[in-house]
Amino acid sequence: MMLPGPILMHRSTRTIFPRTVMSENHSFNWPRHTAHQLRMLRETGPLVHNITNYVVMGITANVLLAQGAYPVMAHAPEEVEEMTALAGALALNIGTLSSHWVESMILAGRKANQMGKPVVLDPVGAGATSYRTRTVSRILEAVRISVLRGNPSEILAVSGAQAKTRGVDAVHGVEEIAAVARELALRLNCVVAVSGERDLVTDGTRTIRLAGGHALMTKITGMGCALSSTTAGFAALGDDVVAGAVSAMALYNAAGELAARNASGPGSFEPAFLDALAEVGDDQMLLGKIIQE
Repeated sequence: MMLPGPILMHRSTRTIFPRTVMSENHSFNWPRHTAHQLRMLRETGPLVHNITNYVVMGITANVLLAQGAYPVMAHAPEEVEEMTALAGALALNIGTLSSHWVESMILAGRKANQMGKPVVLDPVGAGATSYRTRTVSRILEAVRISVLRGNPSEILAVSGAQAKTRGVDAVHGVEEIAAVARELALRLNCVVAVSGERDLVTDGTRTIRLAGGHALMTKITGMGCALSSTTAGFAALGDDVVAGAVSAMALYNAAGELAARNASGPGSFEPAFLDALAEVGDDQMLLGKIIQE
């Protein structure tokens, strides 16, 4: 468990039920709204309960802290419900699966549902093994998910279609699965956020696309997993869940571009990215390349 600072009684426990309420106006100023969302996140400092995998705990905690949120890592079934009650949002990640962690995810997810708190599910490696794919199905049957965030191959696998993966990495493009993502969002009554060269966020009715970031982001282990937790942090703000997912991706894209200017390769990119998350402000967010279809 990781609790940086005295955050158990942190003030940001405002909750939402995962419905999308923002206007469907295609001329909506997304960059301005994402800048506002980032200011809100830093002002309120939401606590995100992460039940995530061993590989990414460190980078996930550091990413949340750098942007202005607070992480807690707790996966023991004896405490996950209490921890979820303290947090503003819950992030579930199946990267390093074991049966007792799955039980903890379901316990925490049901508690979040009872309290009207957003739940983000990252189906890491779905489609790579039957156990992963079955586990995602089991979680989706037991827990109402606010945001399903993954790479194209993972989203395709969750939809029930045949998907090829390279371990936990994608071999499909975002454009290939755009229609699948929209259908899946409607079927699950959630937001689907797909990371790729051009990101996609949809609730089945609205589809928002984002460009930006940098290729070095694909060379750092845990960047996608930390993005899912970032999405939970924005979802905890109490705004539209679509806006939370879009804002998380917009922040990531802005920070990736900023970090690349100060990095010579993957080794220097990771600390530069953390610095960039803390540095990004209105100027960078307002330059976001975000289009609503």
